[in-house]
Amino acid sequence: MITLQFQYTHVLKFLSEEEIQLMQEEVDISHSLLVEKAGKGNEFMGWMDLPTKMDEALISEIESDANKIRQKAEIIVVIGIGGSYFGPRAITEALTSPFSAFYTGNKNPVIVYAGHDLSQDYHAGLLDLLDKKDYALVVVSKSGSSAEPAIAFRILKNHIEKKYGPAEAATRIIAITDSSKGALKILAEKHGYKSYVVPDDIAGRYSVLTPVGLLPSALAGCDIRQLLKGATEMQKACTATSSLMDNPAACYAAIRTLLYRMGNQIELLVNYEPALHYLTEWWKQLFGESEGKENEGLFPAGVNFTSDLHSMGQYIQEGQRMLFETVIHFQKPNRSLIIPHDEANLDGMNYLAGKTLHEINDMAALAATLAHTDGEVPNLDIFLPAMDEHSLGELIYFFEFACGLSGYLSGTNPFNQPGVEAYKNNISALLGKPGYENETETIRKRINEATI
Repeated sequence: MITLQFQYTHVLKFLSEEEIQLMQEEVDISHSLLVEKAGKGNEFMGWMDLPTKMDEALISEIESDANKIRQKAEIIVVIGIGGSYFGPRAITEALTSPFSAFYTGNKNPVIVYAGHDLSQDYHAGLLDLLDKKDYALVVVSKSGSSAEPAIAFRILKNHIEKKYGPAEAATRIIAITDSSKGALKILAEKHGYKSYVVPDDIAGRYSVLTPVGLLPSALAGCDIRQLLKGATEMQKACTATSSLMDNPAACYAAIRTLLYRMGNQIELLVNYEPALHYLTEWWKQLFGESEGKENEGLFPAGVNFTSDLHSMGQYIQEGQRMLFETVIHFQKPNRSLIIPHDEANLDGMNYLAGKTLHEINDMAALAATLAHTDGEVPNLDIFLPAMDEHSLGELIYFFEFACGLSGYLSGTNPFNQPGVEAYKNNISALLGKPGYENETETIRKRINEATI
């Protein structure tokens, strides 16, 4: 039974129950296409039943390899971009302390990332750190030839082989790649790297519950079995029925679609926990790549409250009325912190003495919701009992299912990303990649003409 609760009380000022229920017929059709894998992009729908079909042997293998690597590495560098970056980072940062790198005797390695940008200073600074630390690499790439992760892996492979020697370095590198082809697969076989497979029928942004997200999570000390258990329970709830009353992902997809049709073109995902920043980044990729096609689609954006209430709060309250918010709430914190009494009370905060910081954070969330709905910004709410593996597994699958359903409701293929190739082709041409000679000539001529 799922613990996630989706509530739309704060949207009823803008939509009636009758309008929401009128979406049921459309949802029934889209739900059928999704569950039966009969819609657009069905060759990339392996994520649908992934949690319930996860192989026990694969889970045990991931746990075993993670334990081995943790014995020899203080730092794990995860190399990847897109879903190969946002997915792992969403989980590890949500479930581990932001201060773990400073703990003496921390039993789990610190997870850092590379290959998600082309910053020379970032990667040079990373090498400075790795000069002084024992480390291992997890490189995630379906093809092995995407520019950012391929360049980072070339640099880090050179560094780790010089530091430990090629034989030992090979024991510190794990590749997550294609099952049979691609540059990274060839390298893994040539050098004897342990490798895991990125399934052919799962697009990168939906791959977080494959080894792409599970291995880094296990390396960080997360309980991947509970993560999968939460996802499994949400999978069963989402696939069992298309009822807006009983399927929270279907209800969310229906309402966000209605709001978009009403002119709310931007969805803000709101969190009140800094640890959820990269979950928001993953969510942005999930919905942005899935829905943003043919000059259509909600624009997914994110804010971290309460800090962004002091930057974006003004715009949300009084800017253009073209947005709505989806707010994530965790009801039980992992730690307790009580506001102390102060005799001088110079800050005037003694009225809060004895309250927990979580209570105050909850009141901040309610205050913002009331203010923003008064300012004509619809609000949707997602409640989870705790920020733990089980809840996070539920939330991940909830968003994945809602994203697929939303895509079908809008008539798009939510499982391809043709627009991403434009950038990739341009950078290949600008850098003179072999095989792109015609494109290189064309783009340089275009640049010269623009300069003139």
